[in-house]
Amino acid sequence: MAYRDLKPKQLLQLHTLGELKAAGYQPKSIKQELRDNLIEKLRAKESVFPGIWGYEDTVIPDVERAILSMHHINLLGLRGQAKTRIARLMVNLLDESIPVVAGSELNDDPLQPLSRFARDLVDEKGD
Repeated sequence: MAYRDLKPKQLLQLHTLGELKAAGYQPKSIKQELRDNLIEKLRAKESVFPGIWGYEDTVIPDVERAILSMHHINLLGLRGQAKTRIARLMVNLLDESIPVVAGSELNDDPLQPLSRFARDLVDEKGD
């Protein structure tokens, strides 16, 4: 079974780097994660930004296109134009959980650790 298809309970049972690799885990950038989850929501015909009215034909399609294109997004506008609400709802497009190196201050990705601590731990423990 692919990593993407694992249920949250099954994900919590992965404790080693070897188990993570065997499950087929591949690191993703935030933009890729947002894009993949947006595509899933659009295919399922789910509302991506529920509770935002009046922008269905203007702002929301532009934000969706920006996410699909993996562009940087800067929300500009006057007060009351749902900028904060859109930003808060974008969090729903992130994965519920991601693997991290335990004890790392940066919550390093196990396959691409950034901190010295995580790199040393991965080198020391291996899979």
